[in-house]
Amino acid sequence: MKTTNKWASKMGFILATAGAAIGLGNLWKFPYLMGRNGGFPFLAAYLIFICLLGVPVMITEMALGRKTGHNPVLAYGTVHPHARIVGYLGVLAAFFILSYYAVIGGWIIKYFVSYTVTGQAPEDFSAFIGHPTEPLIWFFLFMLGTSLICYFGVSGIEKASKFMMPALFVILIIIIVRGLTLPGAAAGLSFIFTPKLNDFSLNSVSAALGQVFYSLSLCMGITITYGSYLHKDVSIPKGCIQVAVLDTCMALLAGIAIFPAVFACGLEPASGPGLIFVTLPEVFGTMAGGAFFAALFFLLVFFAAVTSAVALLEVSVSFVMGNWHWSRRKAVFLLSFSIFLLGIPSSLSFGPLAGVSIFNYNIFDFVCMLTDNIFLPFGGIFMCYYIGWKWQPALLIDEICLNGIPFPFAKPWLFLIRFVTPVMVIIVSLTGFFSIYQTVIP
Repeated sequence: MKTTNKWASKMGFILATAGAAIGLGNLWKFPYLMGRNGGFPFLAAYLIFICLLGVPVMITEMALGRKTGHNPVLAYGTVHPHARIVGYLGVLAAFFILSYYAVIGGWIIKYFVSYTVTGQAPEDFSAFIGHPTEPLIWFFLFMLGTSLICYFGVSGIEKASKFMMPALFVILIIIIVRGLTLPGAAAGLSFIFTPKLNDFSLNSVSAALGQVFYSLSLCMGITITYGSYLHKDVSIPKGCIQVAVLDTCMALLAGIAIFPAVFACGLEPASGPGLIFVTLPEVFGTMAGGAFFAALFFLLVFFAAVTSAVALLEVSVSFVMGNWHWSRRKAVFLLSFSIFLLGIPSSLSFGPLAGVSIFNYNIFDFVCMLTDNIFLPFGGIFMCYYIGWKWQPALLIDEICLNGIPFPFAKPWLFLIRFVTPVMVIIVSLTGFFSIYQTVIP
C-alpha cells in the first residue's frame, strides 16, 4: 500500500528532514568530538565524509522512498525479496533508539520546567535520574508530546518543524551572543576550531566517520519514510545537500553557543548528558540572567529532541500502517505505549535497576550499543550490497532525474555506493565492535 500523504511544501520537507537529523548528538557530541580530536582537521575530515558517505546514502534512501512510496520494509522488498532485512533493521533501530532517546527527552522537560518555575536547576542530577518514579513521569510526558505531533501525520510533522526549526536557530543565536560576551569566551572557540594536529589520529578519522553516520540519521528508515511523502518535482540531490548543510551548521552553532560559556566559567568540557545536565547548569548559575538563558537553552534542546523523536516514531508508524494496515490512530497509540514500556528499564537503569548489567553495560547503554553497533552498521552494509549490486541502480537514477532534474554525479554516486561507502561502514562497524570488546572483556 503506497502512502497517500505528501509534504505540503518543499520548505516543509527540508525543515522536517533537517529536524529529524538535528538532534541531541549535534548539541553535545559533535562540538566535543571536534575539540578533542584536532579541531579544524576533524571538521575537514567530517566534511569529506559528509560528501563521500552522508549525502550519497541520503540520496539513495530518499530516492528509494519516493520511487516506491513505501515504508522501509516494503521499499526494500521491491529491490529484492531478501533485502527486506535492511528495512527491518531500520525499523527496529528507530523503535529501540526512541525508547532511550525519549528518556533523555524527559530529563530535558524536567530541566526546562524547573528553570521556568523555580529559576534554577534541580539540585542533583544523579539523584533525579536515580529516583524510581519521577523520571518515568517526564519520560511519559515527552512520549505524549511526540505522539500528539505524529498523530496528525505529515501535516502535524510539517507544521511542528516549520515552527521548531526556525525557533531553534533564533534561540541558538541569542545564546551565542550572550556566551561570546563573557570574559574568557575565546578559549571555548579555540577549543573547537584551533588546529591541533597532535590530537588528530586514526581514531579521530573513525570518530568523524561515525559521527556522519549517526548525525544524518542514516539507515534508520527515516529518510526512506520521509522520502515516500515527497512530491516528484522536488530535486532529491539538492534537498539532501541542504539538509546536510543545515545539520552541520547547527552542530557548529551549538558548539559556539555552548563551549565559550563553559570555558569562560573555568569548567572542563564534557560529552553527553554530563555537559547538558551538570556542566551547563553550573555555567548558567554564574551568569547574569542565567535562569532566563537556561530556560531558553533547554527549550532549544527540547525542540531538537522532539523533531528527531517524531521522525523515529513515524518510521514505526509508517511500517505498521503499510504492512499491517493499522489506522494512524491505532498505530501511534499502541507504538507509543510499547516504546514507553520498552524504555522503562532504560530509565530505571540509573536508579532501582542500576545493579543490572548485560555484558558489562547497564540497560540504557546496552540498548544504545545494540542500535549503534549492530542495527545501523549492518543495515548500511546490506543497503549498499542490495542497491549497488543486486538491483538496477539505473532505476534510482531515473527517479532522481524525473522532470529534467540534473544529476551530474550519477556515476560517482554509483561508485561510492558500490565501493567506497561499504568500506566506510565496515570501518564504523569494526570500531564499534572493538569498543564492545573492550567493554565486555576489560
